[in-house]
Amino acid sequence: MSSYPVPSCAVPVSAGMIVAVPAELLASPLKSGRNLGDADRSALVIGGTEKIRTCGAVVFCKVVAVAGAQVRRDGQVRAKGSPVHHATLGPLEDKAGPGAIGTIAGRAPLGARFVKGERERLLARAFMIRVIVLMTLMPGSRIGDVIAALAGDLALVPWARPWRPASGRAAGDWRNALGPVPLEELRDLVLGSAWREHAGGGCPGAVRTGKKKPLKAGSLDGTLARVPDTPANRAFFGTVGTGDDSGPYPCLRALPLTCCSCRALFAMPHGPAGAGKAESEQALLDEAVEQFPFLFAPDWIWLMDRNYHGAARIARMIASTHVLIRLKSDIPLKRTSQILPDGSYRAELSGDGAAVAVRVIEYWVTVEGQEVPEMFCLVTDLMDWEDYPGPELAALYRRRWDGSETALREAKAPLRGAGPGTGPMLRSGSPDLVRQEIAAWAAGTGITRGVVLDAALAAVPAGKGRRAGLAVRPRDLSFARALRAVLSAIRLGRDCYQAVTSEIAGYRNVVDRDRHRARKSKSPSHFPHASAKDTATRIAPAVITMANTPA
Repeated sequence: MSSYPVPSCAVPVSAGMIVAVPAELLASPLKSGRNLGDADRSALVIGGTEKIRTCGAVVFCKVVAVAGAQVRRDGQVRAKGSPVHHATLGPLEDKAGPGAIGTIAGRAPLGARFVKGERERLLARAFMIRVIVLMTLMPGSRIGDVIAALAGDLALVPWARPWRPASGRAAGDWRNALGPVPLEELRDLVLGSAWREHAGGGCPGAVRTGKKKPLKAGSLDGTLARVPDTPANRAFFGTVGTGDDSGPYPCLRALPLTCCSCRALFAMPHGPAGAGKAESEQALLDEAVEQFPFLFAPDWIWLMDRNYHGAARIARMIASTHVLIRLKSDIPLKRTSQILPDGSYRAELSGDGAAVAVRVIEYWVTVEGQEVPEMFCLVTDLMDWEDYPGPELAALYRRRWDGSETALREAKAPLRGAGPGTGPMLRSGSPDLVRQEIAAWAAGTGITRGVVLDAALAAVPAGKGRRAGLAVRPRDLSFARALRAVLSAIRLGRDCYQAVTSEIAGYRNVVDRDRHRARKSKSPSHFPHASAKDTATRIAPAVITMANTPA
């Protein structure tokens, strides 16, 4: 401000701002003149305005809420409304879009038998949608702690009617009243926005292949999430690995489709665990092709692992997009050409009444300290070996690990008990609430990925090291630190989006270190630890050998 006093309407005030007030201008509004105490539940008021002088005592106040005033007869100043009408998800809200949650909440029907009276006053539709999203990002927290975190400093405001975090039972009633549809709407909005941003070329350092017609790389792979063992969940989702539905936990199976460059989530069809991994994931892939045809675009190539999806299904995919798939050793191929100059060859992949012409890239991967090299057999519909040479596609396939395995590990980190055999990952005891929770998890993860992407776009390149002067990529930034920064901003009511993205951009990961380590359990085990020989980490480039020639 250049001068004092200023008109009250000159500067719009919003939550998160800092206001400087001369200490001598603060006064008690109480007519009795006594000091304010906890029992009075009133706010201080400003007695006047004048120019702030150097060395004068100044009170710096954070704006928590802008609300209508309610002045009582004894002079107490309180705020109309409730924290549920002011709380937001902070930086996540900005990425979801202005007013998006409010719009979704406005058309969300409520089951009247679930919500009434006091429960309706303590919570609201939009607030509860935010609670459910935040719940999936706060592992192990009780629902009351999640509500308190979302309210943040708003709980300290002297509201006209005292507010307290709703009980777990009231929150459960609200979850049942809302159902899964509002959270699925939010998920579709968030993931659709992420896809449009990537389709428009908004991902720095995007992984591409091809010279004449560059293709962006995506990855898809299945995953399991354990749900609480209730009769309803067991009947709907079933279990895996036993064949008689006697597994320890019911499981939900999902098929995330992600970007190999920044691990952004584009879609995640899901359903029961099913009788077998292959059949269940094939059904989810069919669902993805039917529900999200725009994802299978001609300028994308999808990397897939050895869970073979069948020739007919591959034929349907390559009618609109491109694929790069690793085959198991028992999948037959009929060779139709000699070895091409790049070391690949053409072949026919048949089955299920369909025959697909493919190009085959076979190579060995040798890692220092590994006694036996590993054989890879990739098939692709890209027949132009000059534009898409075999060694380049072999190098591209390793990005599947970033796009699926690492992305899933990061996304599952907020879930409780992520890892084998440690308990249910989700909280919900009924299939509808599982749908609601998994949609909230996808939305929360997707929005956080979007914040990381914005942080990368705004980040200053490193001044030294391997990445000196190069654009910062989303995978160069820590997802765990980004999540902590976002949760901190929500609790503190910080509304400055740039401050959050700057904090995230300050922490860089060291990637592409050529680190190799044997597979191991992702969660603690009661068994003795493996020997150092089995768990040693090796740092060395992987050597790809194709047609007896190192690539």
